Parts: sequence; C-alpha cells; structure tokens
Amino acid sequence: MLSRRIIPCLDCDLAVPEGRVIKGVEFEQHKLAGSPPELAERYYQEGADEIVFLDITASLDRRETMSHVVESTSEKVFIPLTVGGGVKGLKDARKLFNSGADKVTINTGALKSPSLINELSERFGSQACVVAIDAKRRSLDSSEDQKRAVVKTSSGIFWYECSIYGGSQFTGRDAIKWAKEAEERGAGEILLTSMDRDGTTEGYDIPLTERVSEEVSIPVIASGGCGNPEHIYEVFNETEASAALAASIFHFESHSIEEVKNYLDEKGIPVRLETTP
Repeated sequence: MLSRRIIPCLDCDLAVPEGRVIKGVEFEQHKLAGSPPELAERYYQEGADEIVFLDITASLDRRETMSHVVESTSEKVFIPLTVGGGVKGLKDARKLFNSGADKVTINTGALKSPSLINELSERFGSQACVVAIDAKRRSLDSSEDQKRAVVKTSSGIFWYECSIYGGSQFTGRDAIKWAKEAEERGAGEILLTSMDRDGTTEGYDIPLTERVSEEVSIPVIASGGCGNPEHIYEVFNETEASAALAASIFHFESHSIEEVKNYLDEKGIPVRLETTP
C-alpha cells in the first residue's frame, strides 16, 4: 500500500514584501502564523512529505503569485513544493516552475477557463497540475435533485458549491462534478478543501472527502478542519484520500509532523517515517 502523505499548508499574502503566512477560520479572521521560508524549512526538517504554498490573495488582487517568496523558500526545502494563486495561463505556471515549484495548483483560473487544465497538463504533465476545489456545503432544493451530486451526511443531504477568489465568490458549480471534469481534462490531483471546516479544528469533512475520492481515480488531498492527529487518522481510515493537508496544528505547534506520523504508524496507517538529516 502506498504511504499516505502529510502536507503542511502555507496560506500567504503580500502584506509585507517578503510575504507572510496567515491562518483563518472559514476563509476569514486571518491571523499571522510566521515567515514562509522559515516555516517551510521547519516542516522539511520535521519530515513533511510535501508542502503546499498558496498565495491566497493573488487572484483577488489580480496579480501574479509571489514567485520571489517561492524562490527563497525552495532554496532550503528539498521536498515537492506545490504552489498556487493567480495562475491564469502557461506563462504564470512556467514562472512558478522556474522559481522552484514542482507542481502548480489552480482554482479560480480553472473555473473561469476550464481549458487551462488541459493546457497545463499537456505542457507540463498531469503530475504537475493540481486542481484546488474550495467547496461550501449547500442545502438541497428538491428541484435541483437531478443536476446535483448529492452527499448524504448525519445532518441531511447536501450538495457542495465551488468558490473562487479565495472563497469570496461562488460559482454555482457542483464541486463533485467539477472534480470529475478536472480529472477528465488532465488534472493529476485534487486539493479538496471544505470551507465549512477550514480553521475550525473540528475535523475533516468526511462525507465530502469520501464521495470525491470515490468519484475520481486521481489522488485526493483532504483539507480543512484538522485539529489533532486523530482527525488525520479518521480521514485516512474512513476515506481513500491519499494525503492530509493541515495548517493550524503545525503553525501553532500543538503537534509536530513527526508526532503525527508516529501516531499514524502506531494505528497501522502507512506513512514515510524517515526524517531529514
């Protein structure tokens, strides 16, 4: 069985020229978490499998991703670095790859122009194209039953709506159907974030993650809501997610990556235990 991956996430903005890592709750109420290069290096030393670097204001500000911050981060971090925010075309992606990114993640650009997924996967390979989905749970209108991919939960039956521009706008697109289309267009991975769970530390949205993992054959990264190692075990034990993304528990040092991996290993979840020398 393939090892499950533990991926810290650096949500960044350019409030200072060198960039800063911030963490919010349900895409709001942001607070400072640290410096991108410093946090990334710490996670690399702790044994992270990959790092996701998201410039969360690039699309909203209509600017390029902070490639200079990516470059300084990649100089000290030698595990896969996935970078997103403001990628609108091949030129933007190429600039990030030249700055040290191993993969690019796209959300707003892909939903506004779905052919971008095809272009990126054909030019750089599907393994380098990650489609991020920021999904919000919605009540199901009976008139919409036929056009929505529904998810059954203990609280009822819902569908999930895709958002863009850092969660500030909603698209009407069904998140599960969009995940399937993204795979068909050439995406190599889905970064699936529950907006309802983001920053709450109440655990991942298991029904959503389970459903998307069943619908696509490419890897799914579970994101949104991690508050302790038990939550990571839960998402791996109850869904086919290949990776768990977390921020708060690592940024504010309630748990280390090494601690999480040791816990998962004891629970029988296959993880890579080797740490960086």
